[in-house]
Amino acid sequence: MIRENVQTVLAELAAGNPQGEAVTLVAATKTRTPEEINEAIAAGVTAVGENKVQEFTAKYEAVQGAARHFIGHLQTNKVKYLIGKCDLLHSLDRFELADELQKRAQNAGWTADCLLEVNIGCELSKSGFSFEEAESAFGRIARAYPNIRLRGLMAMLPLSGDEEMLRGLATRMRALFEHLRAEYPGAAYLSMGMSGDWRLCVECGSNMVRIGTALFGERHYPAP
Repeated sequence: MIRENVQTVLAELAAGNPQGEAVTLVAATKTRTPEEINEAIAAGVTAVGENKVQEFTAKYEAVQGAARHFIGHLQTNKVKYLIGKCDLLHSLDRFELADELQKRAQNAGWTADCLLEVNIGCELSKSGFSFEEAESAFGRIARAYPNIRLRGLMAMLPLSGDEEMLRGLATRMRALFEHLRAEYPGAAYLSMGMSGDWRLCVECGSNMVRIGTALFGERHYPAP
C-alpha cells in the first residue's frame, strides 16, 4: 500500500506547481516504523520529516537514503539533538529558538538550514510568526544569525471547509514568499500543504508538501 500511495502522489506532483516549479514531497513519518519509512523511500520519497525529536533520533540510523527534515514544534532544550543531523528545519517559529540554534550551530561549526514558520491563520493553537511580522523577522534572522541559513517559509492552513478562505491564505503565503525571495535568493522553498489540503496548496504555489496519512494510512498510536 505504501509503495502505491507514494507513487500515486509523486505522479500527481510531477506536473509541478502553476509557477513551473518542482514540488518536493516530504513524507511526514510521525509514529511510523523504520520499515514503513524505508518502504516509502524505496518507492521514491527523497525527504522524510519527523515531528518529535525523540522519534527523529530513535530512527536516525535505521532510516537511510533520504534527506532528514524536522517539521514539528522544537523546544530549545532539544536543539542539541538535531545539530549536524537535520537537513532542513521547517519550524523556526520564534527568536528564542533562533538564539539557541545559532549558539549550538556556531559551537559545532555547522549551519542550520531553516524555514521561517508563519502562523498564517492567526491560530492560538499554532506557533509561528504572524503574517505581519514575518518579513521583518526573516530579515533580522538573515542578517544577525550567521549560522542559520533561511531557505524559505513554512505554514499550516487552518482546518476548515471554507475553500475560498483557505485559497486566500495560501495565496498570501505565496505572495510573501515571492517578495522575500526577490531580496533573499536563497529562499527556495514554500512548505505548505498536508494530506488534507496539499492539492489546494500546490495550486496556490506551494513547492514543498508534508504528507503522512495519504502515504502511510491512518496513524496507529501506541496504547498508554
